[in-house]
Amino acid sequence: MQTLPSPGESITCSGPHYDRAKEAKEFDETKAGVKGLIDSGMAKVPRLFIHPPQNLRDVSSDTEGSATDLKVPIIDMMGCQDSRLRRDVVDDLRRASETWGFFQIINHGIPVDVMDSVLEAVKQFHEQPEGVKGEWYSRDDARKFRYYSNGDLFLSKVATWKDTLLFDFPFGEPDREAVPLLFRETVFEYEKHVEKLKGSLSELLSEALGLDSGYLGDIECMDSKRIVSHYYPTCPEPELTLGTINHSDATYLTLLLQNHNGGLQVRHQNQWVDVSPVPGAILVIIGDFMQLVSNDKFKSVEHRVLARRAGPRVSVLCFLFPGETRKSKPYGPIKELLDENNPPMYRETSFTEYFGYYLSSGNGLNGESVLPHFRVSEPK
Repeated sequence: MQTLPSPGESITCSGPHYDRAKEAKEFDETKAGVKGLIDSGMAKVPRLFIHPPQNLRDVSSDTEGSATDLKVPIIDMMGCQDSRLRRDVVDDLRRASETWGFFQIINHGIPVDVMDSVLEAVKQFHEQPEGVKGEWYSRDDARKFRYYSNGDLFLSKVATWKDTLLFDFPFGEPDREAVPLLFRETVFEYEKHVEKLKGSLSELLSEALGLDSGYLGDIECMDSKRIVSHYYPTCPEPELTLGTINHSDATYLTLLLQNHNGGLQVRHQNQWVDVSPVPGAILVIIGDFMQLVSNDKFKSVEHRVLARRAGPRVSVLCFLFPGETRKSKPYGPIKELLDENNPPMYRETSFTEYFGYYLSSGNGLNGESVLPHFRVSEPK
């Protein structure tokens, strides 16, 4: 295994002959991730991670970067099982999904100790000795659990300041032995509660679209889960890089849990708005595919994570998308939402086709929406 650079030394080349592919390969072969750079004493951000100016607009090195009084909606789920209060919850979800595409929910049913445990387990994994966690380092998509830094390292134009753990939960019983013992129980306990929350949100969002509560569940659009956790180490020069580049999620829905260290921002009214951590809250993010099937009624939203001197930031995301038997089947705007005044805005496509274009076009990986590619052409 290659060693990391000496403290203060850059692993990148300087000058006009910078070989990004070479530097990416050398970084990847350390299997130490961004955390390894910090542990080595590095005081400068390597060129591999330095973003161009257009990616760093409105980024401040000392604060989270938001200069607005706008606040992400917080929705209390407490009344969703009470027929008298459920309508208020549905109305709140509708407004947030139509205007923000991004909101925090509280009293959602996942115990605080379960959320705290999974965040702590992720943190502990990344703070293990390099040789221990390095055994799990892989870019093999066939592995249901893997640790890596920058999943798009060899595709994107620039790397981001984070390391990642990925857990695949395909439809059916997952393989517990494929997950490190360190957080085997915590992640499966968290997944169990997320499954219940997914069911509740599926019904409530169906109702928010004016459909029967079982509609989204019946079309099996969120039967697969992928849990991805990110570890954002402290950064010596946060004004030069990003934790996650601005993007929208390709999925139907994303459920995000974060620790007390901020940095997450959402784009709203052409401004970057800080998503301040709320104890016990889960963030709900409308994905591209939900915007597509809702025919633009619900809005997918651009968001990003800043690099920061404070940290580490830890987040656990659950991406929801069609199950294995539905991935290759076509989805289009829901017919019940269409009429002569609301024609379909998108052509039918499968999640496999959509996500494949998201990756292969490079747009999804570099902060550009891919939804326009699937829009129905304007009549001539």
